[in-house]
Amino acid sequence: MSRICQITGKKPITGNRVSHSNIKTKRRFLPNLQVKRFYLPDEDRWVTLKVSSKAIRIINRIGIHAALKQAEAKGYL
Repeated sequence: MSRICQITGKKPITGNRVSHSNIKTKRRFLPNLQVKRFYLPDEDRWVTLKVSSKAIRIINRIGIHAALKQAEAKGYL
C-alpha cells in the first residue's frame, strides 16, 4: 500500500539531508502513519484505515462518520 493517509491525504515530501560540512543530498520525510481499526455503529461493522496521527485526532474530535464523509468529498478515499 502507498504511504498516504486515507483521511487527511498526507503523503511523503522531499527535502535535503544536510551534513556537518553542509553537503545537501535528497531525502524523504514520511508521514506518521498507523494502521487502525474503527467501529462504525450505524453500519455495525469495523473498517481498517491507514491514518496519520493527525487524522486520529480529527476522528476523535468530529467522529468517524463525519471524517469519512469529509475524506470522500475531498477524494482521499
